Amino acid sequence: MQVEIAIKAAEKDDVPALLALYRQLNPADPTIELQAAYEILEKYNQSTANAIFVGYKADKLVTTCALVVVPNLTRGGASYALIENVVTDASERKRSYGNLILRAAISRAWQFNCYKVMLLTGSKRPETLAFYRGVGFEQNKAGFQIRRPESTDF
Repeated sequence: MQVEIAIKAAEKDDVPALLALYRQLNPADPTIELQAAYEILEKYNQSTANAIFVGYKADKLVTTCALVVVPNLTRGGASYALIENVVTDASERKRSYGNLILRAAISRAWQFNCYKVMLLTGSKRPETLAFYRGVGFEQNKAGFQIRRPESTDF
């Protein structure tokens, strides 16, 4: 099956469509003002290693994920990376778009000398876990998190 999407790092013009796609990921999230979103993207892009990847099919944003590269003083100074906010438009799933966007993020991590790429999912759905395994992720460590008490809605 030929998959045709254009993948790039998000820019200001992508923000409205990106926010709409994120609504599918977390429908109950509070709405963020557009200007605040622009400012956050600007902060995010201050590091050339970080990227919010967006994948377009024609002129429709169909998939995204965020990559953060973290400098590191262990592993000989090799950085590590985190992937977050992985979402593909519900009407466009099962077409390899998520696979492609994750592979773009992983490739960027390798370009910035990361020794590993990590991601967490709250999903327990077998098809979601199989999706991540299919991209090459291994479920081989225990994940932990702590949330700020006033942020329990997230």
